[in-house]
Amino acid sequence: MASVNLQGYKVDKIEFVNAMENGTKIALGNKYSYQVQYAVGKNIAKGTFDIEVHDKEDPEKFKIHAIVVGIFAYNADETKEVVHTDTFKALFPYAKALITTITANCGIQPVIIPNIDIDNQEIYRIDNPEQ
Repeated sequence: MASVNLQGYKVDKIEFVNAMENGTKIALGNKYSYQVQYAVGKNIAKGTFDIEVHDKEDPEKFKIHAIVVGIFAYNADETKEVVHTDTFKALFPYAKALITTITANCGIQPVIIPNIDIDNQEIYRIDNPEQ
């Protein structure tokens, strides 16, 4: 078995603001967070990917914010750090496609968020004694 297996995903939130004049060039910034919660006594985890892409100068004029949640089965022999990175890698393409699809269907140039190298990111682990 692979270390994780995506069982399904859903979008919990989509917020899109486009108050820019046609033809306006903008510089995009993004911020994101990813968290994993573990079901007690089961090899099931929930990954929550929160991403925002916005105009660096005025985020209130252009912003897309989405929260994508995935449910995963995972190999009990894997460390939580491996589960964290592998669930992120499995869920990220869905979030990326969502951002691109929404912006493309809104009549603007599609926004394609850059790939995120999760393997070289700091992972902060906070263990809940109940998990």
